[in-house]
Amino acid sequence: MQWEREAMSDDWSDMTLREFQTALASSSPTPGGGTAAAVALGQAAALTCMVCDLTLGKERYQEGWDVAEKAIGIAVPLLSRSLDLAKEDSSSFDLVMGSYRMSKETEQEASIRLAAIQEATLGAAEVPYETAELALKLLQSLPELARKGNPNAVSDVGVAALLASAACKGALFNVEINLTSLPDEFGAEMRSNIPTIQESVRKVSREAMDAVRDRLSD
Repeated sequence: MQWEREAMSDDWSDMTLREFQTALASSSPTPGGGTAAAVALGQAAALTCMVCDLTLGKERYQEGWDVAEKAIGIAVPLLSRSLDLAKEDSSSFDLVMGSYRMSKETEQEASIRLAAIQEATLGAAEVPYETAELALKLLQSLPELARKGNPNAVSDVGVAALLASAACKGALFNVEINLTSLPDEFGAEMRSNIPTIQESVRKVSREAMDAVRDRLSD
């Protein structure tokens, strides 16, 4: 099925859920996977806030108050930052596409165009890299929240962990595809950190899933 995207704002936070899904399903390159990863991060943060709110102030869950305070401190800023990253991801890709349309008729123009392409492509890698870092940070707070938070909301912790894991892994795909087209000296720090982030998200995601399943079986 072919989806037609109507003209609409690239500030995805201004859209209804249906409008965003329609935009995502269209043949337009934006929004794409990087934007979807940032939105997933925001959903994970929102669920985390919900579980923390259901834990904090409840005497029977006092053991989990410190854990919930820590998790909500991480999650609350992500409610807005994730939406910014969703917009920035699309905007950065639009800059890449725009740089490819620059004139290259003369040697000087070709040189300027190449520099613009490389700068824009590096920027398009930096945005999802931040998404991945923030998603991992949120994810790292969730195993303990699953163990000590309100047990009636432990399934929501599980969904938050799945979304945070998907946000991190998906964002890294977008980092890698952009860095692949650049010389090795571009994004050196990101290149060196990607394997560590990938291994960390794998381990912490498994820990979170195990914690959720253990709590569900109590």
